[in-house]
Formats: sequence, structure tokens, C-alpha cells
Amino acid sequence: MSPSRSRRSRAAALVVGAGLASAGLTACSTSVGMNQGASPGTQIQHLVVIYQENVSFDHYFGSYPVAANSSGSRFSAAPDTPTANGLTGPLLTANPNGANPRRLDPATIGDVLTCDQDHNYTDEQKAFDNGKMDRFPQTVGAGSGKSPGGTTCAAPDVMNYYDGNTVTAFWYYAQRYAMNDNSFGTTFGPSSPARSTWSPAEPASPPNLRKHGRHRRRP
Repeated sequence: MSPSRSRRSRAAALVVGAGLASAGLTACSTSVGMNQGASPGTQIQHLVVIYQENVSFDHYFGSYPVAANSSGSRFSAAPDTPTANGLTGPLLTANPNGANPRRLDPATIGDVLTCDQDHNYTDEQKAFDNGKMDRFPQTVGAGSGKSPGGTTCAAPDVMNYYDGNTVTAFWYYAQRYAMNDNSFGTTFGPSSPARSTWSPAEPASPPNLRKHGRHRRRP
């Protein structure tokens, strides 16, 4: 398991039924292609992917399915809920990044409205540190400025995580639908290349982005 807490190239993604397309969350819908008149090989006809842009898996699901339930909306997992590949053991108590992950408290405004962290291409590569995954606060942590709530930004905050008491809806979706806790991005930097990989037969750089010059080549 990777020793980093925050910006691993994991997508916090839920693959859910088509009925959730109106949930008000960022979603991408792809129909499963089949020949007209042919008998379907599965009852699944649509996939809806819900994910949080520019946020790692651990930031939302690092402690899933265990929530502190000390503040915020209470979450109770079903008895047979499997554990996720998230924050366990030494990653919580002796993290190689030099800062242990901390639960973001929904009762504290500075924890709810956090500082935006760096997700630039070069800085993310430096954070990975040739696979050591130990330089996230130094390279992508926001060490200056103020959060929307007025809290002073601190670089180690990039390691912190929400639990089911804050992102409660996502955790309950994970209880009912499939959760992809081992989805790794194919590149660093902007979100558009990662989004295109969810759609079959899409080019690495979507044509509309190439046309308007919003997708740059990376070194």
C-alpha cells in the first residue's frame, strides 16, 4: 500500500445506478453498447460515475467504513461492510510524509472549508518522489494564505481527511453501490485526461480542449 495520505492518483469514485444521475453531484454517464435486437449479456444498461475532482480517495474515504461519530451527521456501516484500501496502521501514526493525517471535524468551520491544495503537474511528480510518496506537504501542501473560512493555511493539512460524519452521502452511496478504491490516474496535472479515460474510445486529449487550447502538452 502506498504510504502517502492525500494526493495519490486515486479517484474518489463511486460507480452507481442510473437513478442517481440527478443527485446534484459531478457525474459522467456512459451507456453500455449493445447491438440492437441482441439479447443483453447483463442487466446493467448504464453506468453513472460520481467522483470528486482534484481530491484523493483517502481525503474522502481514508477511514471508511469507520466514522468517529463524535460530531456531524452520524454514520453507521452495515455489519458486512468490507474495509477499503485507505488509511490504516502506520499511515495514521507514523506517516513517512512527516505529518500524520488528521480527521477534519465537521463542527469546526476551518475543517469544513479548507485551503485549496496544489495539484500542478510538476509538483505532484515531486510529491511522489520516485515512488517513495513522502513529500506531499513539502510540494503540494498549501502553506500560505487563508481558507474560505478565514483559517490560516498549513502545508500538513494536505494529509487530512473527512469521514462519514462530513461526507455522509458519499459513504452511504458506497454502502449501496460499488466503490473503486484502487483507481489510479494515468497522468498528473489537469482533470480532463482522467475524465476522458472513463469514456470508451475517447482520445487522451479531448478534441474540444485541443481546439480551444485548454489542454497543454506536459513534459
